[in-house]
Amino acid sequence: MSIEMDVLNLQNYFSKKQTIDLDFRIEQLNKLEAAITKYEDKILQALKNDLNKSPFEAYLTEISTVLMEIKFVKKRLKKWSKPQKVKTPFTHFPAKSYIYSEPYGVVLIMSPWNYPFQLTIMPLIGAIAAGNCALIKPSNYSNHTSSVIKELISDTFSPEYVQVVLGGREENNTLLNQKFDLIFFTGSINVGKIVMEAASKTLTPVVLELGGKSPCIVDETADLKLAAKRIVWGKMLNAGQTCVAPDYLLVDGNVKDKLLKEISSVLERYYHEEHYEYIPKIINEHHFDRLSKLLSNSDILVGGNTDPEKLQIQGTVVNATWDSEIMKDEIFGPILPIITFNNFNEVITMINKKPKPLALYLFTNSKMNEKTIINNISFGGGCINDTIMHLASPYLAFGGVGESGMGSYHGKASFETFTHFK
Repeated sequence: MSIEMDVLNLQNYFSKKQTIDLDFRIEQLNKLEAAITKYEDKILQALKNDLNKSPFEAYLTEISTVLMEIKFVKKRLKKWSKPQKVKTPFTHFPAKSYIYSEPYGVVLIMSPWNYPFQLTIMPLIGAIAAGNCALIKPSNYSNHTSSVIKELISDTFSPEYVQVVLGGREENNTLLNQKFDLIFFTGSINVGKIVMEAASKTLTPVVLELGGKSPCIVDETADLKLAAKRIVWGKMLNAGQTCVAPDYLLVDGNVKDKLLKEISSVLERYYHEEHYEYIPKIINEHHFDRLSKLLSNSDILVGGNTDPEKLQIQGTVVNATWDSEIMKDEIFGPILPIITFNNFNEVITMINKKPKPLALYLFTNSKMNEKTIINNISFGGGCINDTIMHLASPYLAFGGVGESGMGSYHGKASFETFTHFK
């Protein structure tokens, strides 16, 4: 069946209004939850094949977060879906005013390869909860996981309700030439621009979950042992192939050497070569070669070993300046440039000269520095004295700002993203 026919069938099914019924939506979320449990072993094996993720890391970052999201949404969906009575100006007496939630219609979800299961199913939860039909296009790079997703969805939902299209660039182009009611895209900034340009031709609203260079700041008051553990964990998760990984490190010159020593100790203890069996690999040769080239042009302080056969790269720290080659684009790998600063205000000035980051992390024991960063730098989301963990809260909307994206999801924000309020 052609992509054009898939879209037409989804549109026809949505026009019957069956997906709007609250009981129907909750039933579909229950079916999705059961299917994920049923397919758990296949999902874990696919993630092993695509990215060499260990069962623990794969379940933690891909499956458990999705199951938690489904439970969170189901519990609150009835309340979110109710018409909201709002105040009416006295000049409108005796009228009453209400806001009704309604689905957009047929939505396109385009997902990436780095967290191929989570970043496909999380937005789908929002689409279902809001009452939409969905066409899913997972990444061609993570083909094992994409195939399992197609099997899971086909086994769970009617193809007129939720459909999966596999393939590469040709299929992507065909999809972007169709008329959808909303496009939800997760991926690179460059492809995000292509998606937005295509959507503009039909005035289709878009949600763009992109990336960029997310800074991690360590001031002289920070707990360096804690900072080292959490920075290394955030950077090494999925071999650095995480859109909110600490992309580069800004460290007060007074504590740089001590922090490097702590980082080296953490890498040696938890990410030694004997652990490589459980450490994710780089997705393909193209990205491995790209990262290897960055290493060859860098001043390596810690690590630096690579294994072309296994597509694995050792956790590595390199010296950098704001003008270094490695500082031009998002790294998306286990390489951490470190830049020294002597003036805290200098950090704010330099970060604000760059595109607004998707995430920002600050390690400090100074409430003044914490307040200064939050009030003076725009970023999608972040943590104080931690990395990555803001993503795991369903109470915090996740999304970018400026070049790091537009729109947000997770928890209630997912329902709102896929809902029109009339």
